[in-house]
Amino acid sequence: MDEAQRLRGETEAVWATVVCFAFGAGGGILLLAGEPRPLTGEGSLAPRIALIAGLLAAAAFAFSTVRHRRGETAPMPRWQAVISDLSAVALTVAFGGVTAMGVLLVSEILAAGLQGLELGAPGGGVLTGVAAAVGGRFAYGAGIGLRTADLAGILFGYLVIGTLFAMATAADPRWWEHNFSALGNGAGAWAFNGTLVVAGLLVATVGSYIGRDLHRMLGDAALGRIAVVVVLWAATGAALAAVGLLPLHRAHIPHNIAAFSALVLFAAAAVWTAVVIPGRPHALVITTVGVVGLVVAAVLLWRPFGVYGVTALEAIVVGLGLLWMTTLVRVLAILAPERSRPSARPTLLRV
Repeated sequence: MDEAQRLRGETEAVWATVVCFAFGAGGGILLLAGEPRPLTGEGSLAPRIALIAGLLAAAAFAFSTVRHRRGETAPMPRWQAVISDLSAVALTVAFGGVTAMGVLLVSEILAAGLQGLELGAPGGGVLTGVAAAVGGRFAYGAGIGLRTADLAGILFGYLVIGTLFAMATAADPRWWEHNFSALGNGAGAWAFNGTLVVAGLLVATVGSYIGRDLHRMLGDAALGRIAVVVVLWAATGAALAAVGLLPLHRAHIPHNIAAFSALVLFAAAAVWTAVVIPGRPHALVITTVGVVGLVVAAVLLWRPFGVYGVTALEAIVVGLGLLWMTTLVRVLAILAPERSRPSARPTLLRV
Protein backbone atom coordinates (compact mmCIF):
# COMPACT_ATOMS: atom_id res chain seq x y z
CA MET A 1 0.00 0.00 0.00
CA ASP A 2 1.58 3.27 -1.12
CA GLU A 3 1.50 6.64 0.66
CA ALA A 4 -1.50 7.97 -1.29
CA GLN A 5 -3.55 4.88 -0.48
CA ARG A 6 -2.68 5.10 3.21
CA LEU A 7 -3.71 8.78 3.27
CA ARG A 8 -7.03 7.95 1.57
CA GLY A 9 -7.60 5.20 4.10
CA GLU A 10 -6.89 7.58 6.97
CA THR A 11 -9.31 10.14 5.53
CA GLU A 12 -12.00 7.48 5.22
CA ALA A 13 -11.35 6.39 8.81
CA VAL A 14 -11.92 9.99 9.96
CA TRP A 15 -15.24 10.11 8.11
CA ALA A 16 -16.15 6.72 9.60
CA THR A 17 -15.50 8.22 13.04
CA VAL A 18 -17.84 11.13 12.29
CA VAL A 19 -20.58 8.87 10.93
CA CYS A 20 -20.35 6.46 13.87
CA PHE A 21 -20.52 9.36 16.33
CA ALA A 22 -23.63 10.76 14.61
CA PHE A 23 -25.43 7.42 14.51
CA GLY A 24 -24.27 6.54 18.02
CA ALA A 25 -25.42 9.84 19.50
CA GLY A 26 -28.76 9.68 17.67
CA GLY A 27 -29.37 6.08 18.67
CA GLY A 28 -28.32 6.80 22.23
CA ILE A 29 -30.73 9.72 22.57
CA LEU A 30 -33.60 7.57 21.29
CA LEU A 31 -32.75 4.49 23.35
CA LEU A 32 -31.97 6.37 26.56
CA ALA A 33 -35.07 8.58 26.59
CA GLY A 34 -36.73 8.95 29.96
CA GLU A 35 -35.45 9.58 33.46
CA PRO A 36 -31.69 10.00 34.06
CA ARG A 37 -29.87 6.72 34.69
CA PRO A 38 -26.63 5.73 36.43
CA LEU A 39 -23.70 4.42 34.40
CA THR A 40 -23.84 0.94 35.91
CA GLY A 41 -26.22 -1.15 37.97
CA GLU A 42 -29.93 -1.79 37.63
CA GLY A 43 -31.43 -0.06 34.58
CA SER A 44 -28.09 1.60 33.81
CA LEU A 45 -26.71 3.24 30.69
CA ALA A 46 -23.74 0.94 30.12
CA PRO A 47 -25.47 -2.07 28.50
CA ARG A 48 -27.39 0.14 26.06
CA ILE A 49 -24.28 2.15 25.15
CA ALA A 50 -22.30 -1.07 24.69
CA LEU A 51 -24.98 -2.52 22.41
CA ILE A 52 -25.09 0.52 20.12
CA ALA A 53 -21.30 0.96 20.02
CA GLY A 54 -20.78 -2.75 19.33
CA LEU A 55 -23.26 -2.82 16.47
CA LEU A 56 -21.78 0.28 14.85
CA ALA A 57 -18.22 -1.07 15.18
CA ALA A 58 -19.28 -4.31 13.53
CA ALA A 59 -21.01 -2.36 10.75
CA ALA A 60 -17.93 -0.17 10.25
CA PHE A 61 -15.67 -3.21 9.89
CA ALA A 62 -18.08 -4.94 7.50
CA PHE A 63 -18.44 -1.83 5.32
CA SER A 64 -14.68 -1.24 5.26
CA THR A 65 -13.95 -4.87 4.39
CA VAL A 66 -16.43 -4.89 1.51
CA ARG A 67 -15.14 -1.56 0.22
CA HIS A 68 -11.42 -2.31 0.35
CA ARG A 69 -11.23 -6.07 -0.13
CA ARG A 70 -14.18 -6.75 -2.42
CA GLY A 71 -12.10 -8.04 -5.33
CA GLU A 72 -9.56 -9.94 -3.24
CA THR A 73 -11.40 -13.25 -3.45
CA ALA A 74 -12.37 -12.96 -7.13
CA PRO A 75 -9.34 -14.89 -8.50
CA MET A 76 -9.49 -17.47 -5.71
CA PRO A 77 -11.04 -20.95 -6.02
CA ARG A 78 -14.32 -21.35 -4.18
CA TRP A 79 -12.87 -23.14 -1.12
CA GLN A 80 -10.30 -20.40 -0.54
CA ALA A 81 -12.88 -17.65 -1.00
CA VAL A 82 -15.24 -19.35 1.46
CA ILE A 83 -12.51 -19.51 4.12
CA SER A 84 -11.73 -15.83 3.56
CA ASP A 85 -15.40 -14.85 3.77
CA LEU A 86 -15.98 -16.90 6.94
CA SER A 87 -12.99 -15.21 8.55
CA ALA A 88 -14.45 -11.80 7.68
CA VAL A 89 -17.81 -12.74 9.22
CA ALA A 90 -16.09 -14.01 12.39
CA LEU A 91 -14.10 -10.80 12.65
CA THR A 92 -17.24 -8.70 12.23
CA VAL A 93 -18.77 -10.45 15.26
CA ALA A 94 -15.49 -10.19 17.17
CA PHE A 95 -15.11 -6.44 16.61
CA GLY A 96 -18.63 -5.91 17.88
CA GLY A 97 -17.88 -7.99 20.96
CA VAL A 98 -14.53 -6.32 21.64
CA THR A 99 -16.09 -2.84 21.42
CA ALA A 100 -19.05 -3.74 23.62
CA MET A 101 -16.86 -5.32 26.30
CA GLY A 102 -14.51 -2.33 26.23
CA VAL A 103 -17.45 0.02 26.81
CA LEU A 104 -18.67 -2.08 29.74
CA LEU A 105 -15.23 -2.09 31.39
CA VAL A 106 -14.74 1.67 30.93
CA SER A 107 -18.23 2.24 32.36
CA GLU A 108 -17.31 0.29 35.50
CA ILE A 109 -14.17 2.41 35.92
CA LEU A 110 -16.03 5.67 35.37
CA ALA A 111 -18.79 4.62 37.76
CA ALA A 112 -16.21 3.98 40.48
CA GLY A 113 -14.63 7.39 39.94
CA LEU A 114 -17.86 9.35 39.34
CA GLN A 115 -20.11 7.93 42.02
CA GLY A 116 -23.65 9.24 41.92
CA LEU A 117 -23.44 10.41 38.31
CA GLU A 118 -26.69 10.02 36.37
CA LEU A 119 -27.25 11.02 32.75
CA GLY A 120 -30.37 11.64 30.72
CA ALA A 121 -30.88 11.16 27.00
CA PRO A 122 -28.68 14.09 25.80
CA GLY A 123 -25.69 13.27 28.00
CA GLY A 124 -26.07 9.55 27.46
CA GLY A 125 -26.39 10.13 23.73
CA VAL A 126 -23.12 12.06 23.58
CA LEU A 127 -21.39 9.33 25.61
CA THR A 128 -22.78 6.71 23.24
CA GLY A 129 -21.56 8.72 20.26
CA VAL A 130 -18.04 8.91 21.68
CA ALA A 131 -17.96 5.15 22.36
CA ALA A 132 -19.28 4.39 18.87
CA ALA A 133 -16.78 6.79 17.27
CA VAL A 134 -13.79 5.16 18.98
CA GLY A 135 -14.93 1.63 18.20
CA GLY A 136 -15.97 2.53 14.65
CA ARG A 137 -12.68 4.20 13.78
CA PHE A 138 -10.67 1.26 15.05
CA ALA A 139 -12.87 -1.26 13.23
CA TYR A 140 -12.94 0.67 9.95
CA GLY A 141 -9.16 0.97 9.93
CA ALA A 142 -8.84 -2.77 10.55
CA GLY A 143 -11.05 -3.51 7.55
CA ILE A 144 -8.66 -1.62 5.26
CA GLY A 145 -5.68 -3.83 6.02
CA LEU A 146 -5.77 -6.32 8.87
CA ARG A 147 -2.63 -8.37 9.55
CA THR A 148 -2.23 -11.53 11.59
CA ALA A 149 -0.15 -9.59 14.12
CA ASP A 150 -3.02 -7.11 14.57
CA LEU A 151 -5.40 -9.98 15.28
CA ALA A 152 -3.15 -11.42 17.96
CA GLY A 153 -3.01 -8.00 19.62
CA ILE A 154 -6.81 -7.77 19.52
CA LEU A 155 -7.10 -11.24 21.09
CA PHE A 156 -4.70 -10.32 23.89
CA GLY A 157 -6.43 -7.00 24.57
CA TYR A 158 -9.88 -8.57 24.49
CA LEU A 159 -8.95 -11.29 26.97
CA VAL A 160 -7.57 -8.67 29.34
CA ILE A 161 -10.60 -6.38 28.98
CA GLY A 162 -13.13 -9.22 29.32
CA THR A 163 -11.40 -10.76 32.32
CA LEU A 164 -11.07 -7.42 34.12
CA PHE A 165 -14.75 -6.68 33.55
CA ALA A 166 -15.71 -10.14 34.81
CA MET A 167 -13.55 -9.59 37.90
CA ALA A 168 -15.14 -6.18 38.54
CA THR A 169 -18.66 -7.62 38.34
CA ALA A 170 -18.03 -11.05 39.91
CA ALA A 171 -20.79 -12.29 42.21
CA ASP A 172 -18.18 -13.83 44.53
CA PRO A 173 -15.42 -11.33 45.44
CA ARG A 174 -13.21 -14.22 46.58
CA TRP A 175 -13.41 -16.11 43.28
CA TRP A 176 -9.62 -16.03 42.99
CA GLU A 177 -9.34 -18.56 45.82
CA HIS A 178 -10.71 -21.19 43.42
CA ASN A 179 -9.77 -20.65 39.74
CA PHE A 180 -10.71 -18.48 36.77
CA SER A 181 -13.68 -20.73 35.98
CA ALA A 182 -15.31 -19.40 39.15
CA LEU A 183 -15.84 -16.11 37.27
CA GLY A 184 -18.28 -18.04 35.07
CA ASN A 185 -20.66 -18.62 38.00
CA GLY A 186 -23.32 -16.36 39.48
CA ALA A 187 -25.27 -13.36 38.24
CA GLY A 188 -22.43 -11.80 36.23
CA ALA A 189 -21.29 -15.07 34.68
CA TRP A 190 -22.22 -13.94 31.16
CA ALA A 191 -19.26 -11.52 31.12
CA PHE A 192 -16.57 -14.17 31.58
CA ASN A 193 -18.35 -16.87 29.60
CA GLY A 194 -19.08 -14.47 26.75
CA THR A 195 -15.45 -13.38 26.73
CA LEU A 196 -14.35 -16.99 26.26
CA VAL A 197 -16.80 -17.54 23.40
CA VAL A 198 -15.65 -14.47 21.47
CA ALA A 199 -12.01 -15.24 22.32
CA GLY A 200 -12.50 -18.72 20.86
CA LEU A 201 -13.82 -17.15 17.69
CA LEU A 202 -10.76 -14.91 17.56
CA VAL A 203 -8.35 -17.82 18.11
CA ALA A 204 -9.93 -19.73 15.22
CA THR A 205 -9.71 -16.64 13.01
CA VAL A 206 -6.07 -16.06 13.96
CA GLY A 207 -5.46 -19.66 12.85
CA SER A 208 -7.09 -18.90 9.50
CA TYR A 209 -4.84 -15.86 9.03
CA ILE A 210 -1.78 -17.90 10.05
CA GLY A 211 -2.75 -20.38 7.33
CA ARG A 212 -3.11 -17.51 4.86
CA ASP A 213 0.38 -16.23 5.69
CA LEU A 214 1.90 -19.71 5.42
CA HIS A 215 0.26 -20.20 2.03
CA ARG A 216 1.67 -16.88 0.82
CA MET A 217 5.12 -18.12 1.89
CA LEU A 218 4.98 -21.78 0.79
CA GLY A 219 2.34 -21.96 -1.95
CA ASP A 220 0.06 -24.85 -2.92
CA ALA A 221 2.76 -27.49 -2.38
CA ALA A 222 2.32 -27.11 1.40
CA LEU A 223 -1.48 -26.98 1.47
CA GLY A 224 -1.79 -30.30 3.29
CA ARG A 225 0.44 -29.18 6.16
CA ILE A 226 -1.16 -25.73 6.23
CA ALA A 227 -4.64 -27.29 6.43
CA VAL A 228 -3.59 -29.16 9.58
CA VAL A 229 -2.40 -25.86 11.09
CA VAL A 230 -5.74 -24.17 10.38
CA VAL A 231 -7.78 -27.13 11.69
CA LEU A 232 -5.76 -27.29 14.93
CA TRP A 233 -6.23 -23.58 15.61
CA ALA A 234 -9.94 -23.85 14.76
CA ALA A 235 -10.30 -26.77 17.16
CA THR A 236 -8.48 -24.78 19.85
CA GLY A 237 -10.89 -21.89 19.38
CA ALA A 238 -13.89 -24.25 19.48
CA ALA A 239 -12.66 -25.82 22.72
CA LEU A 240 -12.11 -22.38 24.28
CA ALA A 241 -15.62 -21.30 23.26
CA ALA A 242 -16.97 -24.55 24.75
CA VAL A 243 -15.42 -23.59 28.09
CA GLY A 244 -17.63 -20.50 28.09
CA LEU A 245 -20.70 -22.31 26.79
CA LEU A 246 -20.39 -25.00 29.47
CA PRO A 247 -20.11 -23.10 32.80
CA LEU A 248 -18.46 -24.97 35.66
CA HIS A 249 -21.50 -24.89 37.95
CA ARG A 250 -23.81 -26.31 35.29
CA ALA A 251 -21.59 -28.82 33.49
CA HIS A 252 -18.62 -29.60 35.71
CA ILE A 253 -17.12 -32.53 33.81
CA PRO A 254 -17.75 -31.20 30.25
CA HIS A 255 -16.31 -27.83 31.33
CA ASN A 256 -13.10 -29.44 32.59
CA ILE A 257 -12.83 -31.60 29.48
CA ALA A 258 -13.19 -28.52 27.25
CA ALA A 259 -10.61 -26.57 29.29
CA PHE A 260 -8.09 -29.43 29.15
CA SER A 261 -8.75 -29.91 25.44
CA ALA A 262 -8.14 -26.21 24.78
CA LEU A 263 -4.71 -26.43 26.45
CA VAL A 264 -3.71 -29.62 24.62
CA LEU A 265 -4.94 -28.34 21.26
CA PHE A 266 -3.15 -25.01 21.74
CA ALA A 267 0.10 -26.87 22.41
CA ALA A 268 -0.45 -29.09 19.36
CA ALA A 269 -1.28 -26.10 17.13
CA ALA A 270 1.79 -24.22 18.36
CA VAL A 271 4.14 -27.15 17.77
CA TRP A 272 2.80 -27.97 14.30
CA THR A 273 2.82 -24.31 13.22
CA ALA A 274 6.45 -23.99 14.30
CA VAL A 275 7.27 -27.15 12.31
CA VAL A 276 5.63 -25.84 9.13
CA ILE A 277 7.34 -22.43 9.20
CA PRO A 278 10.46 -22.70 7.02
CA GLY A 279 13.92 -21.85 8.30
CA ARG A 280 13.20 -22.20 12.04
CA PRO A 281 13.50 -18.44 12.80
CA HIS A 282 15.74 -17.86 15.83
CA ALA A 283 13.28 -15.50 17.50
CA LEU A 284 10.58 -18.17 17.48
CA VAL A 285 12.94 -20.95 18.60
CA ILE A 286 14.26 -18.88 21.52
CA THR A 287 10.75 -17.85 22.57
CA THR A 288 9.49 -21.44 22.36
CA VAL A 289 12.32 -22.80 24.52
CA GLY A 290 11.91 -19.96 27.01
CA VAL A 291 8.13 -20.35 27.27
CA VAL A 292 8.35 -24.12 27.77
CA GLY A 293 10.95 -23.63 30.49
CA LEU A 294 8.88 -20.96 32.24
CA VAL A 295 5.71 -23.08 32.10
CA VAL A 296 7.57 -25.99 33.71
CA ALA A 297 8.94 -23.66 36.39
CA ALA A 298 5.48 -22.18 37.01
CA VAL A 299 3.95 -25.63 37.46
CA LEU A 300 6.70 -26.63 39.92
CA LEU A 301 6.15 -23.45 41.93
CA TRP A 302 2.46 -24.38 42.15
CA ARG A 303 3.07 -28.04 42.95
CA PRO A 304 4.93 -29.21 44.95
CA PHE A 305 6.25 -25.90 46.36
CA GLY A 306 2.84 -24.24 46.81
CA VAL A 307 4.08 -20.68 46.21
CA TYR A 308 0.71 -19.65 44.70
CA GLY A 309 -2.69 -21.07 43.86
CA VAL A 310 -4.15 -22.49 40.66
CA THR A 311 -5.58 -19.09 39.62
CA ALA A 312 -2.10 -17.57 39.45
CA LEU A 313 -0.85 -20.61 37.53
CA GLU A 314 -3.66 -20.24 34.98
CA ALA A 315 -2.85 -16.54 34.51
CA ILE A 316 0.86 -17.29 34.02
CA VAL A 317 0.26 -20.09 31.50
CA VAL A 318 -2.23 -18.05 29.47
CA GLY A 319 0.09 -15.04 29.49
CA LEU A 320 3.04 -17.11 28.31
CA GLY A 321 0.89 -18.69 25.59
CA LEU A 322 -0.11 -15.25 24.32
CA LEU A 323 3.53 -14.14 24.45
CA TRP A 324 4.49 -17.08 22.24
CA MET A 325 1.64 -16.34 19.83
CA THR A 326 2.72 -12.69 19.62
CA THR A 327 6.22 -13.74 18.61
CA LEU A 328 4.80 -16.18 16.06
CA VAL A 329 2.62 -13.64 14.28
CA ARG A 330 5.36 -11.00 14.31
CA VAL A 331 7.72 -13.48 12.65
CA LEU A 332 5.05 -14.28 10.07
CA ALA A 333 4.51 -10.55 9.45
CA ILE A 334 8.20 -10.29 8.53
CA LEU A 335 8.38 -13.44 6.40
CA ALA A 336 5.01 -13.49 4.62
CA PRO A 337 4.44 -11.36 1.48
CA GLU A 338 1.69 -8.73 1.77
CA ARG A 339 0.17 -9.55 -1.62
CA SER A 340 -2.74 -12.01 -1.74
CA ARG A 341 -1.92 -15.42 -3.24
CA PRO A 342 -4.85 -17.21 -4.91
CA SER A 343 -4.50 -20.97 -4.98
CA ALA A 344 -4.19 -22.78 -8.30
CA ARG A 345 -6.01 -25.82 -6.92
CA PRO A 346 -9.75 -25.91 -7.67
CA THR A 347 -10.41 -28.10 -4.61
CA LEU A 348 -8.65 -28.30 -1.28
CA LEU A 349 -8.96 -32.09 -0.96
CA ARG A 350 -7.37 -32.95 -4.30
CA VAL A 351 -4.21 -35.03 -3.84
